[in-house]
Amino acid sequence: MLRFLLLIFLFSLSNQVYANNKGEIINNLKNTSNLTFDFEQNINGKIELGNCTIQYPKKMFCEYDKKNKVMVSNGKSLVIKSKSSYYRYALDKTPLNFILDKNFLLKKISESNEEIINNSLIKFTIKENGQQLDIFFDIKNYELIGWQTKDVYQNTSVTLLYSIKLNQKIDDKIFKTPLQN
Repeated sequence: MLRFLLLIFLFSLSNQVYANNKGEIINNLKNTSNLTFDFEQNINGKIELGNCTIQYPKKMFCEYDKKNKVMVSNGKSLVIKSKSSYYRYALDKTPLNFILDKNFLLKKISESNEEIINNSLIKFTIKENGQQLDIFFDIKNYELIGWQTKDVYQNTSVTLLYSIKLNQKIDDKIFKTPLQN
């Protein structure tokens, strides 16, 4: 009987820790209007580096270190400019649509179970419209530190964030896509 009570106590304690993590992540995300960061993106073993700015809701501007590549979301379209080529996608057809939608993330995190990885990361897995998004948060400060998705060509894409700054002053002009008039 004592073992049973001890087991119940330990289980309830672990649930409180998980609830606290989830609550801290939700509060932190609610208080984030934008973030700027450096990133490392690995798409099927091909690594690219750069820096990005995300402004909620659904805006993003990323410059890649090499290849003269820029990626911009104005909230409706996602445009990737590489040298002299432009590729335009409807944002709602890409996994970035989920990452850039703070309200969607808040709702899905509150409904999801977390997974602790190596006592340093908190992972949530979100499945929506046939797509899977794994998002990662730092267990110490509850900041978004990465995600894993499949891109529009079904390549696995892992993006890791570092040198993160929250709620910076941002010029909205950077979110104008290269194909806007």
